[in-house]
Amino acid sequence: MTSDAITTLNYFVAPSDGSRPYTDISGNNAAGKLIHNWGEDSHDMQVEDVRGKEELYKLDNAGFQYGREAPKHTSFLNDDEIEREYYPESIDLIKRVTGATKVVIFDHTIRRRRPGESDDNPQKRQPVSRAHVDQTPAASIARIHRHLPPAEAPSLLRRRFQIINLWRPISHAAVDWPLALCDFRSVDFEKDLMPVALIYPDREGETFGVRYNPNHQWKYLKAMTPEEFVLTKCADSIQDGSVARLTPHTAFQDPNTPEGAPPRESIEVRTLVFYD
Repeated sequence: MTSDAITTLNYFVAPSDGSRPYTDISGNNAAGKLIHNWGEDSHDMQVEDVRGKEELYKLDNAGFQYGREAPKHTSFLNDDEIEREYYPESIDLIKRVTGATKVVIFDHTIRRRRPGESDDNPQKRQPVSRAHVDQTPAASIARIHRHLPPAEAPSLLRRRFQIINLWRPISHAAVDWPLALCDFRSVDFEKDLMPVALIYPDREGETFGVRYNPNHQWKYLKAMTPEEFVLTKCADSIQDGSVARLTPHTAFQDPNTPEGAPPRESIEVRTLVFYD
């Protein structure tokens, strides 16, 4: 029996006045000032369950890659412990899967869905139900300059580099609000992606909003367990068309979710990945 889902996915709509899209997360929004100036539209899309065919999807063809390896750290309750215990094993895993020679984790996010609560501070991060990509090419280069010593950055930028997220469920299987990934081979890079400025108190970042394209091929791994993971590519310095450059992704409400399934809990670590 198929586990494919027909569900509603939320896509990006650019500001109608042609202005630069932005999201203000500086925490200084005065009354009447929009937190963001872009919109969303919703479309019914099929999301294919690829369980049993995971090997067809790799970082270099689809932009994402599934795997199985239980983490040694399993509590995910304390940031210091996560950095001390989960970061080193994550670096080792990414190196083994990708063949990379250097991996630097620059942050992590725990997401716990809390029905009825707002996503208004870093301790209450919930699944993102909108198609997006975490970094643009410009933002990926800025990340390297921000997180690595000035003496190292120029030589690292001459090598192949990527930004890769390592995502996995925690506590229990992600039956509720799973993660959907869009096969890069179905993405029109020039037409489907729109840079969106992220305004922080002290700097700007940049993500991609994803416009609707009926050709998008969305995939997920039904009921991913904490022993399973997926690597999702957000950026790649190879841009000649020979490899996937990124993968749009979003959480989605699976209509096949059984009543009473525990709310989704997950962790993603975001990494700079370098090759010799």
